[in-house]
Amino acid sequence: MNTPWLHIVGIGEDGLDGLVPATRAVVEAAEVILGGERHHALSDGITAERLGWPSPFDAMIDTIRGLRGRRAVVLVTGDPLWFSVGARIGRAIDPSEIVYHPQLSAFQLAAARMGWSLADVETLTVHGRPVSQMVAFIQPDVRLLILTTGAETPGQIAEFLTARGFGQSRMTVLAAMGGKDEARFDGLAARWDHVVPAFNTLAVECIAAPDAALLPRVPGLDDALFQSDGTMTKQEVRAATLAKLMPMRGALLWDIGCGSGSVAIEWMRAARYARAIGIEPRDDRRAMAGANALALGAPRLELIEGTAPAALDGLAPPDAIFIGGGLSEDVFAAAWDALRPLGRLVANAVTLESEAVLMALHARHGGDLVRLSVCRAEPVGRLTGWRPAMPVTQWSLVKR
Repeated sequence: MNTPWLHIVGIGEDGLDGLVPATRAVVEAAEVILGGERHHALSDGITAERLGWPSPFDAMIDTIRGLRGRRAVVLVTGDPLWFSVGARIGRAIDPSEIVYHPQLSAFQLAAARMGWSLADVETLTVHGRPVSQMVAFIQPDVRLLILTTGAETPGQIAEFLTARGFGQSRMTVLAAMGGKDEARFDGLAARWDHVVPAFNTLAVECIAAPDAALLPRVPGLDDALFQSDGTMTKQEVRAATLAKLMPMRGALLWDIGCGSGSVAIEWMRAARYARAIGIEPRDDRRAMAGANALALGAPRLELIEGTAPAALDGLAPPDAIFIGGGLSEDVFAAAWDALRPLGRLVANAVTLESEAVLMALHARHGGDLVRLSVCRAEPVGRLTGWRPAMPVTQWSLVKR
């Protein structure tokens, strides 16, 4: 095992005074300290060499590696392993070479200020990330603690809440928690007009109006929530498709022929940090998929122009693949070859021609073959009757 040489120290608004004696001794004995301007200001009075975060930020790991052999400290905010750069460093440098010194996190401090149990809230970060990704967590009676990206973030989140019928949600911005300049700002989303410090944490208690949009993270969102030219995977079939694809934390989906992006978007909403790449040749459909992703809290959906199998070259290996359009023997062969072990593949067919391809593939590779039929009640004159949608043949299998 390697000898630890790098100390990653969480620091709060109370600076060195908030560190336990052993951790403070580590910082005071450092030869070089790396951190942001705020971190250096919170630890002034120490004569170590000071380094700021490199630009571009991706150069950080090389900078840290260059400190090996010296008494090196990296200062971060709060808990180094909770939505913090400490986790990123630990993925690049052997953890046996690192000692982590956690401080109270912004989540813990905010929960204490609000009187909320951390076990009963959703903890999110939009710091340096698209703010719209929090939309997926807007639910009736849910409490959110959010690390923001700047002074404008609470206003942006207030707009998201109000637009979806959650304008009466209670919002609290907490700034400089634990320091002499600690401040608190309270208000309702629909009337939010506070000017807040750039470094802040947001607490939201979601309160739904009777007409609020209900956007559960369980797959099967209403078709009307998606922009579409009518060729999307419909609600009931989509729910069954996602069940077979099995969204998992951090897993990657290829959505081949993604159209309006409905399957890829629901995949990303269904599991934390799930990723998706949509392959779609038509510009108009990629535009709709992008708009849907922003509106429904999946802004990181990656959209690629092209047609499979050629467009699959060079993509990161997926954990699941959905073939919603353009099915052929060649497309399946390329997709199956790229799929990771224990990966799931689902292909849906509506036409007789694509169904014939599914039947042949099923005969050679096994898996589950089902026919999905959905009828919806619709007016028939002054009465009501069942109107069937086109049946969908679905083939699914797991790579073992």
